[in-house]
Amino acid sequence: MQKMQKNKSEKYHKILNSAGAVFAEFGFHKATISQIAGKAGVADGTLYLYFKNKDDILYQFINFKTQDVFKKMNAAVVDGRNAETKLRNLIRCHLQEFQNDRNMATIFQSEVRYLRDIESQIKDISKMYLDLLSDIIEQGQVEGSMRQDLFVGLVKRFILGAVEGVISTWVSADGRYDLVAMADPLVDLYLTGVRGG
Repeated sequence: MQKMQKNKSEKYHKILNSAGAVFAEFGFHKATISQIAGKAGVADGTLYLYFKNKDDILYQFINFKTQDVFKKMNAAVVDGRNAETKLRNLIRCHLQEFQNDRNMATIFQSEVRYLRDIESQIKDISKMYLDLLSDIIEQGQVEGSMRQDLFVGLVKRFILGAVEGVISTWVSADGRYDLVAMADPLVDLYLTGVRGG
């Protein structure tokens, strides 16, 4: 029974990862069930044992990836000794996870934002990330490492927008440079601004 569950789980994840590769290469709307099944090395009908349709595959792909990434992000934040370290750890982890999985990065940057069916799921993902940022910024304001006269809502959207912009540019450049190397400059830009001394 346990072996059967393990095989089922392995096949499910193989299909999910294959779907990620197909969606990233062809785009969600052009991708077909047959392409996903072929990439996973299973019959087309096998996909329907695990998923209702192509939309469900994308929904579950996003759900699985975000849960995995957020677990790692939370662990990275907990490891930080102060607000600045937590912010650096969060952004470094975010960029590292997307660099490690370019298919996921491509899908999130080029597909997800345009698909209305999963809009509520994307709002949930953004909220979790923004809540993490709120905690870090508020801690930084208490510690005195971040200005207290700034609106937390504005600051966290500024940071999220910058991170998304960096990932989007990296995806457009076909991942030709080290995305993680952008983490510290990004945090430095936020903490020190662009005004000259």
